[in-house]
Amino acid sequence: MGYTDHFNFNREPFSNAPNDKFYFDSEQHNQALLRLKYSVDTDKGLAVLVGGVGTGKTTLARRMLDNLPIEKYESSLLVMIHSAITPEWIMSRLCVQLGVKNPDISPLKMLKQLYERLLDIEREGRKAVVLIDEAQMLQTRELMEEFRGLLNLEIPDKKLLNIIFFGLPELDDIMKLDAPLAQRVAFKYTLKPLSAEESLEYINYRLKVVACETSPFSSDALDLIHKFSGGVPRLINTICDNALFETYLRNGTDVTAEIINNVAEDLGLNSVGLTLAPEESQEEELDDLDDIEIVFDGLEEK
Repeated sequence: MGYTDHFNFNREPFSNAPNDKFYFDSEQHNQALLRLKYSVDTDKGLAVLVGGVGTGKTTLARRMLDNLPIEKYESSLLVMIHSAITPEWIMSRLCVQLGVKNPDISPLKMLKQLYERLLDIEREGRKAVVLIDEAQMLQTRELMEEFRGLLNLEIPDKKLLNIIFFGLPELDDIMKLDAPLAQRVAFKYTLKPLSAEESLEYINYRLKVVACETSPFSSDALDLIHKFSGGVPRLINTICDNALFETYLRNGTDVTAEIINNVAEDLGLNSVGLTLAPEESQEEELDDLDDIEIVFDGLEEK
């Protein structure tokens, strides 16, 4: 028996694993999606969304992909988890993701194949969209120049490819490696941590998803969760998950302020603020570029 049975939840409410059912449509997330979608629908070319670790960038990227129906868009989501990729690798993956059959090994021929494929997509009345998550891993000028070149694939008065970067705030400096690319950003949005009110709404929403009728969190506990998490959704999940488990171990029914304080101490958090470490997948040194995760229409490849 786990704490889900103890609290009569139908699943864990605060898992950090991506799950569309737990998508919390905060005002800022809604505004970000509206802006990014407008950028695509008006063929602006390049849009950027940045935010700190755990603020929901990947969740938002997946949400946007889900909101791009195949009858209107040829879309893909690439997640960069290694900084040692090359322009040639990027080009080959984009070709595959956008439907180029048998991409040539020659970069110039690949570019021609991609251009012809983009023209086909345009003739079909659809838009080509590439979402790049963890874009701060694209850490060379050559990669930035490659994306600038891709944005030059156009027909009179219209760009054939829309690109959206999702990344940490340092993405701003990385894009400046190629000043002309940085100047082509048509839209930019910055995700911020949730306010105290939004944090409460976020917690209650996730409890509602798991069919929780009465919140086990006391009002004092909720105040401390926001205080220790700084409003970062991923950290809210971690604190709440640990607190529910601790309450279960004590055979209790209420998550108290004392339990939140104990959990925060165990996690090494404090009321002043916190610095989240990079995700484990980014810390590991991968041996092969094939380990880069590719997400395409909701399917994952390795």
